[in-house]
Amino acid sequence: MVKFYQHTFNYDHPWQNVTYAFWLRYPNPFASHVLAVDVLDRYVDEKGVLRTTRLVLKKGKLPKWFPKHFLKNSEAFVIEESEVDPKNMTMVTRTKNLNHVRIMQVVETQIFKPNGEWSTSCKSEARIVSRFGWGLASKIELFGQSSFAANASKARKGMRHILQMIREKQAGGRLPFYYPQHQ
Repeated sequence: MVKFYQHTFNYDHPWQNVTYAFWLRYPNPFASHVLAVDVLDRYVDEKGVLRTTRLVLKKGKLPKWFPKHFLKNSEAFVIEESEVDPKNMTMVTRTKNLNHVRIMQVVETQIFKPNGEWSTSCKSEARIVSRFGWGLASKIELFGQSSFAANASKARKGMRHILQMIREKQAGGRLPFYYPQHQ
């Protein structure tokens, strides 16, 4: 069985600021589980789309009921691929864990689009799959789904924190960045 998570959220910030904040979101006070982030590849393709691949190291928590001897380390590497299309004003990100995939794999896609001049929508979808067996797969997937929902809430708080920092720096004149033109 596969568990799904879907959520759409709006940030009260222009698309350009939200996509900028995406790159700055670690570290933040709501992401203490993120241990490291490294850019593996970044380039602009022939259509003007910025393509980035990053490797993220995260520390997870195991449920108390999970057999301890099956997993020696709860740290997981996550690959994050993103496409920023400034012409069409879309940012698409895809993430998936690279280890512990038999126990549980989480594949997430996020799509950021303008939702008016001062708002950006973020549609998030995740697929949580366990191939663990022994009758635990469904329980693991339910745990993964609830953990993912809680972590998504923290991620939104972290993004809002970074966006507020950007807004404060812009207001102080220290950060030249995008402001929509009022007509």
